[in-house]
Amino acid sequence: MSTALAVFHGAFGRAALYRLNKPLAPHAHREGHLIFHVAGMPGIVDIDGHRQLMDAGCGAAISPWEPHDFRPTDFGSGGTFLTLYISPRWFEEQSSGPGNAMRFGSPRVVLDANLTRLVAIVSDMMADGHMGERFPGYLYELTGSAFESTWQKAPVLARDPSLWPRLSDYRIRNAMRLMNERVTDACVLDRIARDAGLSRPHFYKLFRQNIGLTPNMYLNTLRLERSIDRLTRSEEPVTSIGLDLGFASQASFTRFFSNNIGMAPTDYRRASVLSG
Repeated sequence: MSTALAVFHGAFGRAALYRLNKPLAPHAHREGHLIFHVAGMPGIVDIDGHRQLMDAGCGAAISPWEPHDFRPTDFGSGGTFLTLYISPRWFEEQSSGPGNAMRFGSPRVVLDANLTRLVAIVSDMMADGHMGERFPGYLYELTGSAFESTWQKAPVLARDPSLWPRLSDYRIRNAMRLMNERVTDACVLDRIARDAGLSRPHFYKLFRQNIGLTPNMYLNTLRLERSIDRLTRSEEPVTSIGLDLGFASQASFTRFFSNNIGMAPTDYRRASVLSG
């Protein structure tokens, strides 16, 4: 059974130590996402069509809003993985400016001696529950080293944010705003397509072209963010959280959460620590 060993939330985003032995559905995050194998059997992640094995020698790097999934190589005991969800704004602030915008050059993170050391330090701190003042510093050092690793073989110009794809269609910007406002509504996408002045097929096509993922996956990301925030910042019953987010029952909410995170909401809440 997949489980959360430790989850730490802070200004940087969140860091989690998961034991995973089940696949995760395709999903996305607004944060930069790093995954490192810690123990047990390796895992495989498909990042927008690029397959990456996570073992003792390599980790995976996923830029914000890149669709990806996860599969264990062993569905029995599985493996333990350090998973980081790094706030792009925090990373830029720690980097003293926008020169290190949170976009990875490659999905592959080659683990040299320094990266291996940092993964071990962060994992041990989380496993021991000793996530004090030095923890964010180690997280930034790990993230920055992994970031640089992904750009080692990429063209220099590829790091220029002005050359990256931009959200250019005002109708999709408006649709994203409406989705944020109506995330708890049922059947929200059909109404949003109408309100944006688009047919459903045209809306789905434009959204994928501008954002890189489907409207359903974007809406699921918003719902997952809301559920994680309420699980960690309140003592509301899981059933109430699920119903407020538009799920018909606790069972359907638990299934959704488990398919995207790998474990039940109650398990995630139990392992979570919130930093001021």
